[in-house]
Amino acid sequence: MSGAVDLSVLKERAQAKKTPEGARVAASVDVTEANFEAEVLQRSTQVPVVVVLTSARSEVSLALADVFERVAAADNGAWVLARVDVDSNMRIAQAFGIQSIPAVVAVAAGQPLADFQGGQTETEIRQWIDAVLRAVEGKLAGPGTVEDAAEPEDPRFVAAETALESGDFEAAEAAYKAILDAEPGNANAKTALRHVAFLGRAESLPEGIVDKADADRADIDAQLQAADAELFDQQPEAAFARLIDAVKRTAGDDRTRVRTRLLELFELFDPAEPFVVAARRKLALALY
Repeated sequence: MSGAVDLSVLKERAQAKKTPEGARVAASVDVTEANFEAEVLQRSTQVPVVVVLTSARSEVSLALADVFERVAAADNGAWVLARVDVDSNMRIAQAFGIQSIPAVVAVAAGQPLADFQGGQTETEIRQWIDAVLRAVEGKLAGPGTVEDAAEPEDPRFVAAETALESGDFEAAEAAYKAILDAEPGNANAKTALRHVAFLGRAESLPEGIVDKADADRADIDAQLQAADAELFDQQPEAAFARLIDAVKRTAGDDRTRVRTRLLELFELFDPAEPFVVAARRKLALALY
C-alpha cells in the first residue's frame, strides 16, 4: 500500500506497544509546543535531548538537522534529536531565547546545557555531541527508565490493523468506526479512519482517470478521483492544485463537494506541512 498517504500512525503505534521496557529511546522526534514537555523536558532526565530549530525558509537549518539526524542514528539512543519547526512553534524558540536560526540547544535534566547558532560541519557536530555526552556521564537516569512497561495492546486496534494489513479496508473501516462509536473522542481512531477511507477509494480508481479529468474539467467526479490518484502517486501538491482550481470554476453543490473532499485530503497530513499550509491559503483565496 505505497503512496502519498503515510500509515505510520498505525505502524508506529503497533511498534511502540511492542517495545520492551528498558529498550533504547528513539534517535529522533519531531517536537511541537504540544509535546515539548514530554519529549524534551521529561525525556532529558533519561538522556540528553538536542533541540535543533529549523525553518522551511532556511536551507542551512534543514541541512544541519539532517546531519544531526545521521549522528543521532549512529549513536543508537545515547541522546535524542528533537527537531523543531520554529515557523509553527515560535514559543519554543522564544523559551530558549533564540534570535536566529539555525540554532541548537542541548537539554539535560530539564535544563539547557550547551548551545550554538549557525552552521557546523559534521566533524564539529560530532565533537560537540561528544562533549555533551561527557558532561552528563553518570548524571542522568538512562534510556527506558522514565516510562513504564508498554501497556497491553488494545484488541480493538489490533483487529483493525490486522484487517488493514490484509487489505480488507471495509473490515478495517468498520473496526475503527466501532471504536469511535464507543469513544467519539479517540484521536487515533479518527486519524486511522481517514487513512482507511482514502485507501479504500484509491484501490478502486479507474485506469487513466487523470487523463480523463484533464480532458473534461467539468466532470466533478473525475476531478475528485484524479486528485485521489495524484495523492496516492505521491503528488499532494498536484492533487490540491487540481481541487482548488475546481473550486474556482464551480458553485453551489459542486463547489461544496470539491471543497469538502479537499479538506478531507488536508486531514491526511500534518497541518504544519508547508504544502498543506500553502494549499489552505490558496483555498481561502479561491473561496473569498
